[in-house]
Amino acid sequence: MRDLKNFNGCPAPQPVRLEGLYVIAEPYERAVHLQTLWEALGGDEGLNDLIRYFPNKLYSGPDEFADWLEGMNRAGNLITLVFRDKEDGEVVGMASYMRPDPANGVIEVGSVAHGAAMKRSPLSTEAHYLMARHVFEDLGYRRYEWKCHNENEPSKKTAVRYGFTFEGVFRQHMVSKGANRDTAWFSMIDSEWPLLAEAFQAWLRPENFDDHGHQKERLEDIRAALQAVKA
Repeated sequence: MRDLKNFNGCPAPQPVRLEGLYVIAEPYERAVHLQTLWEALGGDEGLNDLIRYFPNKLYSGPDEFADWLEGMNRAGNLITLVFRDKEDGEVVGMASYMRPDPANGVIEVGSVAHGAAMKRSPLSTEAHYLMARHVFEDLGYRRYEWKCHNENEPSKKTAVRYGFTFEGVFRQHMVSKGANRDTAWFSMIDSEWPLLAEAFQAWLRPENFDDHGHQKERLEDIRAALQAVKA
């Protein structure tokens, strides 16, 4: 654990471009991403189902969705990064830095929406590795949070897979779409990051995937093996 006697907080997060082996994360721009992001997230047929656990309303078209996203970014409530497949340049999803607390070195990742092209591929894992690495290594934050609707089982499983620790459920945390929302809280902290980063890097190696793009070793197994060695 770091010595906090001379801790003076962390820089406020800013829009940033992050590049990995498989994915590029770039700052959201309405003029660039309005239609491509809408379509990547399912468009008229699928976007509202994909974001059904978001607390905001349902959307009838790309301009309405972009109005919300642009307004939240302009107000400083979100710093949204859009994910591109590095191989073909296609937009595949998004996530946002939110609720930054630079004085205490705490920030959250939220508004996570992975399009179909990100499923069962290295893209989503690397995108979140890049975002966490930026938080811990570039900005020096102490705590990185993941929160989701307690009924959102896929999101909870994803948080655990990435190495976030479950901390509990905030009951009646908010009203979402006219109904109660209990919120599950997860976090990773700076002292955990070196091992988490090592596991991410090992999992993301091209050698960990077969000719069909299937993983050879699970991220959780790699992390557990590293923890056993360091215990």
